[in-house]
Amino acid sequence: MAVTKTILRALAGEVQDMPPIWMMRQAGRYLPEYRATRAQAGDFLSLCYNPELAAEVTLQPIRRYGFDAAILFADILLVPQALGADLWFVTGEGPRLSTITTQAEFDALKPAMDIHETLSPIYETVRILSRELPSETTLIGFAGAPWTVATYMIAGRGTPDQGPAHALRLENPALFDALISRITAATIDYLSMQIEAGAEVVKIFDSWAGSLPDDAFEKYAVEPTRAITRALKDRHPGIPVIGFPREAGEHYVGFARKTGVDCVALDNSADPDWAARHVQVDGCVQGNLASRHMVTGGQALVDETRQIVQAFSRGPHIFNLGHGITPDADPENVQLMIDTVRGN
Repeated sequence: MAVTKTILRALAGEVQDMPPIWMMRQAGRYLPEYRATRAQAGDFLSLCYNPELAAEVTLQPIRRYGFDAAILFADILLVPQALGADLWFVTGEGPRLSTITTQAEFDALKPAMDIHETLSPIYETVRILSRELPSETTLIGFAGAPWTVATYMIAGRGTPDQGPAHALRLENPALFDALISRITAATIDYLSMQIEAGAEVVKIFDSWAGSLPDDAFEKYAVEPTRAITRALKDRHPGIPVIGFPREAGEHYVGFARKTGVDCVALDNSADPDWAARHVQVDGCVQGNLASRHMVTGGQALVDETRQIVQAFSRGPHIFNLGHGITPDADPENVQLMIDTVRGN
């Protein structure tokens, strides 16, 4: 059967006259309908674990904008919670977790195979979406990459420089490697279950990959992504995988070849013309408009959007932001971006 969904065509390497488009965090606080549904859920984690409401917020930006893909509404820290870490969110400050810094704390974690009872509501959300999304809309599942997830599990929160994780990988490499291995195994099973439930593409978010120095980048960004991608493609032949080693800089070059991902998502620090020459030569790229334009709008938004579309026009491209949309974004600017990409 011929592939008709534009996202899947881009991921298969097809150059299209107009790039398909979706937006990281497109289901989020910038939309009034999202805020209403989150209030109904009570709090963020309750929203993640309520399949009907999580599916509703995933569908909201599709109804409003007609994006070419919907991405499952969830959070990368659900995997640590499913492994046994305590997880809670502090209003205005973000996530908090119980820490994994000692062998005893690591030994208290669950095996990777035991995550599914906790995560079963997420799989139900995927099943709902696979039924309710428009036939032309691709459903994307996702997980955090092991390094990024580990940084939160070690520090117990987000940190400016991922210092606690860097300290542990240098001071106790055996413990750190064991944690990466546990997260990797859990991530493979988690994404595999999303695919079985109906996800057509999966994305691996390595939000803090850019803080890894050269040798550590290979070991803790490239190798786990390669292991996850290989395992998923073994289990689910043909499943496309998007990798996002944010702020990887020169390490974007060759990332697709080394890991086997079908598409490399670029943050907005990567120059599109440079990325077209050095990254897109290996296949599909995704990105990479600066999310600030969703706040400020105007001609600068239009000009940079057109520049990105033009830079990547000779290869497979999925238009996206270089990072997630922020809560202070103006929904009208999102529409302006879409209209610009689609030539309206």
